[in-house]
Amino acid sequence: MFSASQSSKAQFLDKARQAREERRELKERERAAVQVQALIRRFLCRCRLQREIRREVEDFFGANESSSSKRSALSVFRIARKLLFVFNHKEDKERFEKLCRCILSSMDVENEPKVWYVSLALSKDLTLLWIKQIKDILWFCCEFLKQLKPDILQDSRLVNLHLTMLVTFTDTSTWKILRGKGETLRPAMNHICANIMGHLNQKGFYSVLQILLTNGLARSRPSLSKGSLTAVFSLALRPVVAAQFSDNLLRSFLIHIMSVPAIMTHLATLTPERLAVIESHDLFRKFILFLSREAQCRDVCVCLEGSHTLCLLGNLVYLGSLNDKVLEEETAHFVGVLIHMLSYCQKYVSQKKSNLTHWHPVLGWFSQTVDYGLNESMPLLTKQLQHLWGVHMIRILFSDVLSKKLLENQEIAQLPTQPVSPQNSLPMKNLFKRAFQKSASVRNILKPVGGKRVDSAEVQKVCSICVLYQTTLTTLTQIRLQILTGLTYLDDLLPKLWAFICELGPQGGLKLFLECLNNDTEESKRLLAMLMLFCDCSRHLITILDDIEVYEEQISFKLEELVTISSFLNSFVFKMIWDGIVENARGETLELFHSVHGWLMVLYERDCRRRFAPEDHWLRKDLKPSVLFQELDKDKKRAQLLLQYIPHVIPHKNRVLLFRNMVTKEKEKLGLVETSSASPHVTHITIRRSRMLEDGYEQLRQLSQNAMKGVIRVKFVNDLGVDEAGIDQDGVFKEFLEEIIKKVFDPALNLFKTTSGDERLYPSPTSYIHENYLQLFEFVGKMLGKAVYEGIVVDVPFASFFLSQLLGHHHSIFYSSVDELPSLDSEFYKNLTSIKRYDGDISDLGLTLSYDEDVMGQLVCHELVPGGKTIPVTNENKISYIHLMAHFRMHTQIKSQTAALISGFRSIIKPEWIRMFSAPELQRLISGDNAEIDLEDLKKHTVYYGGFHGSHRVIIWLWDILANDFSPEERAMFLKFVTSCSRPPLLGFAYLKPPFSIRCVEVSDDQDTGDTLGSVLRGFFTIRKKEPGGRLPTSSTCFNLLKLPNYSKKSILREKLRYAISMNTGFELS
Repeated sequence: MFSASQSSKAQFLDKARQAREERRELKERERAAVQVQALIRRFLCRCRLQREIRREVEDFFGANESSSSKRSALSVFRIARKLLFVFNHKEDKERFEKLCRCILSSMDVENEPKVWYVSLALSKDLTLLWIKQIKDILWFCCEFLKQLKPDILQDSRLVNLHLTMLVTFTDTSTWKILRGKGETLRPAMNHICANIMGHLNQKGFYSVLQILLTNGLARSRPSLSKGSLTAVFSLALRPVVAAQFSDNLLRSFLIHIMSVPAIMTHLATLTPERLAVIESHDLFRKFILFLSREAQCRDVCVCLEGSHTLCLLGNLVYLGSLNDKVLEEETAHFVGVLIHMLSYCQKYVSQKKSNLTHWHPVLGWFSQTVDYGLNESMPLLTKQLQHLWGVHMIRILFSDVLSKKLLENQEIAQLPTQPVSPQNSLPMKNLFKRAFQKSASVRNILKPVGGKRVDSAEVQKVCSICVLYQTTLTTLTQIRLQILTGLTYLDDLLPKLWAFICELGPQGGLKLFLECLNNDTEESKRLLAMLMLFCDCSRHLITILDDIEVYEEQISFKLEELVTISSFLNSFVFKMIWDGIVENARGETLELFHSVHGWLMVLYERDCRRRFAPEDHWLRKDLKPSVLFQELDKDKKRAQLLLQYIPHVIPHKNRVLLFRNMVTKEKEKLGLVETSSASPHVTHITIRRSRMLEDGYEQLRQLSQNAMKGVIRVKFVNDLGVDEAGIDQDGVFKEFLEEIIKKVFDPALNLFKTTSGDERLYPSPTSYIHENYLQLFEFVGKMLGKAVYEGIVVDVPFASFFLSQLLGHHHSIFYSSVDELPSLDSEFYKNLTSIKRYDGDISDLGLTLSYDEDVMGQLVCHELVPGGKTIPVTNENKISYIHLMAHFRMHTQIKSQTAALISGFRSIIKPEWIRMFSAPELQRLISGDNAEIDLEDLKKHTVYYGGFHGSHRVIIWLWDILANDFSPEERAMFLKFVTSCSRPPLLGFAYLKPPFSIRCVEVSDDQDTGDTLGSVLRGFFTIRKKEPGGRLPTSSTCFNLLKLPNYSKKSILREKLRYAISMNTGFELS
């Protein structure tokens, strides 16, 4: 009973709670419905109002078009107020356009004060409302300008409209209300304009102008009209002038306007009057002085980042090229600003591609974000930057250096300086033409004299300018060659800069710069930057000048000066290495080393090709080879670096010894040397004399690298298939090697060709007719490498350009194919250089970027570039044509053959072993010394057999004939007769293997069975079986053996020996 009453109570309470919930939900729904209805009514009401207002606006503008200019300012103000109340960018674009046109037309009406829209500013009640309205209208104009594309015709009209609005209401000059009696109102109105301009600036006015200018100008052809550009620039300048060039507004102007790509160039082209305004306000000086404060310059650079900083730099350089007076007066500040800006960009210039870098057409790989929208304007930016290394600006900046007198003959007429236009600011095509005009002046040879204080203002100024150009070179990586070409255009800049360097410090030159290396001061860095710039520019100049210009016309530098400079560079690089500076060098010091070393090596290689320096000029007398060798044995870093960078400071003979030591050490390491405990592995091969090349190729090409370096024993099989008698103790292998090399280098085989003129060897371009020709070249490389490895000299004269490729010089960025071309074809070289010097229009010659060649009776056209046979050679591209042609003849045509031969050669000879030799020295390493044969040395290292001895009369006669009766040519023929090579070994006859020997013989070669006791005694005591006068001396070149009959008279010996060597009888005739 009790539980039932409890249950009913609970149900009652539950129902009551549910009823309350339902009532509450009902109230919520009612309230929500009311709220939704209110919102909808409000929305509909607003839409209705907006429609009504928009209809009213349209009615206002469309009521009577003919009388639109007579509408009162007040009515325009009211309708504008209504439009602004409901304004929507998308919907009201056309209405806003009509409003702007209406306002502007009201301003053009004559003598109707009530119509002038600006007249409302004079109304006490409406002034503030009018100011607010015009601010809103002008900002909406700015908003539209951000979105418009000037390259679209419709948009360009709207750009003009909105710009006209901004121009009209930010300056009082066009307001008719201020004419006559209204002039007294001008200060107040100017104040209103300043107020409006201040409001726009706060909202981001300069950003709007920047976007508009970038959209219109950052392209190959500008899409902004003259009027639009004039308006934008005038608008940008107004706040700056109004604020009397305050720092804040100068900063905004630099960041937003001066950083627009090539804006100054566009102003000069489209509206030069604006440049006159810039000059009248002395803006260039103000910009430079503002940026000369380091903190402000850094702030501007950080705001702009790399791409836009470079655009600002280009505009400043262009302005500088137009303002000589300011540039001369503010040189220090101008140079300082450019250094700061370039240094900022340089921090982000990267050497390689990575996930953090972006490609920039001027800076290269760049670790800041790159605005790719600016890429179209990069050619214009580059043209602006070219003014920095154009003749005009170089003359101004380097005036202190260029004012130096180098000429002894003061009567030489000064050439008038021509005005510099943007087209010839980088006169690449004229550089070469001018370079060929031989200088008639005579001047002192420049040598270090010293005497100028390094802390003087003049030196500091020149150092700063050198720092500027050096920073430019390391920052603008993609136009580095353009910069160097511009800096080397003036013939007298580099010699005068060298003269300036010669005067620095107490003694001048080397000592001062070595001291700078050890001082980590700002002054030292600047001095080293001067040296670095001099080296980079000089290296570039010498690289592009040919031999006629360097040796005969002596462009820029006299040969004696090159000797002085190379001596200085040689000492400087040596000291940097030997004093341990290079070991720990980083950053700028390492760049300096590579710069100085690069210039040094260009001079050294030029001297190797055609000598200008005296004998032993490159050697260091204070470096003892024994000390160097000891340090190399101990793996001292400085010794290794010396050998890597400047091996030429060590005498050639010592380098050859070092090379032989390296080979010997490797042989010991590989177990190729006979020891008491072990014998080296021997490879035996059998060769048929009738198929020597084929058998040698088949058997040796399969050998491993170490087996090729090891001992190879050869057994010959004659034409009858019978093994030839004899034991190979290096002699038979030497004969085999010599015979193989003689066959493969025979031009008749067409693996190699000879150059026209001096008949030197290089791979034949048509060698591809051979089956497996690349494997053959690799085999030839191995054979040549084996000969050098074993110290066997072979008489194979290579063309100089091919030796350079064997050394890997052609991979250097300073390598010039044209310089090496005479070693291939001197006549072809003359023809190409005549094209270079051709004064007329080269296109008249009908040349194209292709090369026609007669290949086995067929005319084959080789294109030097893709589509080259349709591209004519012109004055602009003729230098490229010459280099492409030289590169094709010496590299492209024989690229695969050369690569195969080098691959084979390097499998035996390590590249680092031969890098310590120049091209002529490598030829000597292969073919022996080209010096006069040292008979005393040969006599000292001769071995006698068959009864001969040093005091034997025939031997005495032989040495006397060689010394006194034979000419040097005949002595060379004698050496070739007995050793197969006309040149002596590089290190002397002590290194001839097997040693030179002379044997007394009684019978012909086919009857000779070797020495017997009887034959030895007869030879020793000069007892003859019969008179040998009818027989000739013979030789076994494989053993370096001369077989000499026991002649009775000296005259017979002379006659027979001369005949034998001239016929080169060897084995064939006795």
